[in-house]
Amino acid sequence: MPVLPVNTDYRPPKWQFNAHIQTIYPSLFRKIHVSYQRERVELEDSDFLDLDWSFAGIKPCKKLVIVTHGLEGDSTRHYVTGMIKKFNDNGYDGLGWNCRSCSGEMNRLPRFYHHGDVEDIRFVVEYAIQKYNYDEVVLVGFSMGGSMTLRLLGDQPDRVPEQVKCGLAVSVPLDLFTSVFELYKPGRRFYMTRFINKLGKKIKQKAVLHPNNPLLNHDGYERIKNFEEFDNRYTAKLYGFKDAHDFYKKAGAKPYLKNIIKPTLIIQAKNDPFLSPECLDLGEAEYNPNVYLQLLHFGGHVGFMLPNSNETWVEKRVLDFVQNDIQNLQ
Repeated sequence: MPVLPVNTDYRPPKWQFNAHIQTIYPSLFRKIHVSYQRERVELEDSDFLDLDWSFAGIKPCKKLVIVTHGLEGDSTRHYVTGMIKKFNDNGYDGLGWNCRSCSGEMNRLPRFYHHGDVEDIRFVVEYAIQKYNYDEVVLVGFSMGGSMTLRLLGDQPDRVPEQVKCGLAVSVPLDLFTSVFELYKPGRRFYMTRFINKLGKKIKQKAVLHPNNPLLNHDGYERIKNFEEFDNRYTAKLYGFKDAHDFYKKAGAKPYLKNIIKPTLIIQAKNDPFLSPECLDLGEAEYNPNVYLQLLHFGGHVGFMLPNSNETWVEKRVLDFVQNDIQNLQ
C-alpha cells in the first residue's frame, strides 16, 4: 500500500516532550558542518542562483543528492547539511542550493520564490546533471522545499531527467491552504510572526533596489500580521495569482502527487505544528504506486532528532529508502 503503517518505533529524546521543542530545539541548536564550495550561476532572466557543493571525494563522483531548503531557509540549515553529510559519508556528492534571496545576498529581480516555483529547481537539477555527468540523482526537500520537489516530480513528470532515481519530501504542507490557517491557531502564531518579520526585512531591501516598483512598497508593512495579508499584498501580485487564496489553491503540491512516476517517499509527523490534517493523506494519489506516505507520531516540524545522537531519524530513513526500499516497495 502507498500509505505505509504509521511508524510507532521512533521516539525523540525524552526531554523533547512536545512538538514545539521537537521543532525549535534543532532549528536553534543542532549544528552539522559540511565543507561547501559555492558556485554562482547566472540565469537567462539576468538573475542568479548560488549553489553550494559538498563532494564525497577529491573529485565529483557519479551519484548526487540535491537538497532544497524550506521557507526563509538556506543551504546551511541543519536539516540540509545533516542530509548532505549523511549522503557524503555514503559515497554521494551533495548540492544544497539556495532559493533566490536566500544565499546571503539579495537577488537582482523583484521576484523571490514560492511553494509552486518549479522552474528554478528544474534548472538546478538539469544544470547539476550536465555539469558533472551524474548517473544517479536523489532529490530531497524539506517543508517548502519538499513542496517544490514534489511539484517538480508531478508537474510535467516526463520532463524529469532519467538520472533522477527518486524523490523524498519531509514535513511538507501538502495542502497549502489549510496549512496556512493552521498557523493562525493559539500557540502557533509565533511561527508565522517570525516568518512575516523575516520576509519584511527582505521586502524593505527589495524596495530600495527597486524604488519605482509599486509591488514592493514597504510602507505600512508593520500592519501585516499573517500570511494571508502578506500573500495578498506581495506574493499574488508578484507571481500573477488573483489573490492569496488563488495562490494557495494553485501552488500546493497535493494535486500533483497523482502524476509522479519516480519512486517518492513523503515523511510527515502527526504532531507537526505547521501541518493541517489534510497534509497527512495522499488525496487522489492514494493509488499511485510510486508515491509512499510515512507517518510518525512524533518529530515536530523538520525535527526528528534521536536520543544520544546528532543524526536524525529522517536522515537514516531517507538513505535506507534510497539504498534498500525502492526495489522492495515496487
